[in-house]
Amino acid sequence: MTKDIAARNRAYWEEKVRETNRWTVPVDHDVIAEARRGRWSIVITAVKPVPAEWFPPLPGRRVLCLASGGGQQGPVLAAAGAEVTVLDISEGQLEQDRLVARREGLNIRTVCADMTDLSLFDEECFDLIVHPVSNLFVPHIRPVWREAFRVLKKGGVLMSGFMNPAFYLFDWDLQQQGILQACHPLPYADADYHSPEEAARRHEAMEFGHTLEEQIQGQLEAGFVITGFYEDTFGGERLLDRFTSSFLATRAVKMKV
Repeated sequence: MTKDIAARNRAYWEEKVRETNRWTVPVDHDVIAEARRGRWSIVITAVKPVPAEWFPPLPGRRVLCLASGGGQQGPVLAAAGAEVTVLDISEGQLEQDRLVARREGLNIRTVCADMTDLSLFDEECFDLIVHPVSNLFVPHIRPVWREAFRVLKKGGVLMSGFMNPAFYLFDWDLQQQGILQACHPLPYADADYHSPEEAARRHEAMEFGHTLEEQIQGQLEAGFVITGFYEDTFGGERLLDRFTSSFLATRAVKMKV
């Protein structure tokens, strides 16, 4: 089933690239030009930029953009001076990063792989991991935290955006009708309600609403120390925005001692 889920989600993002979904549209030339001048920001949730103070100085830093294809975060960080590797399960998403790299003369390494398995990377080889909202597409996230900890250098930083599990309490079809009705127990898994084949027919991904214990305690168990946190919404686009934040973000450090 896990392989079927991964295959469905890979196909979903290939579809989204063809549809020019918001998260598949690469940054334009002006954004890259500004980043080269030191004026830049990225998002790892939906709207709110990552605080500037969360970043180390980027020139010469090795950065892994984890499950972060789409030509958005990786090219900006590369233009700001980082040595960037972008890992994603979707070749279509990675091609958006390659497109910007070719257009702007950036050196970006792209790797098509699953976020839960970073075995192709040596231990302690990255200074920074940028992990936008994406772990909702894998059924188990503790491997993500463990692998991120392994490949980060001591003193390295993991910036992660993820869904507030409360988002999955409410039926999405009813939300589109203006109704907030709690229907789903947590943790949530699409696989409990329909198969990858049904998701394909509906042109949907397979999503998982992980608990805060998995998200926060999972990072702590992996060895991280959490040093920053914020919340975000869909920017008023969703009914739930009137009541709570749908996104959370953490800054976690692999301590030197």
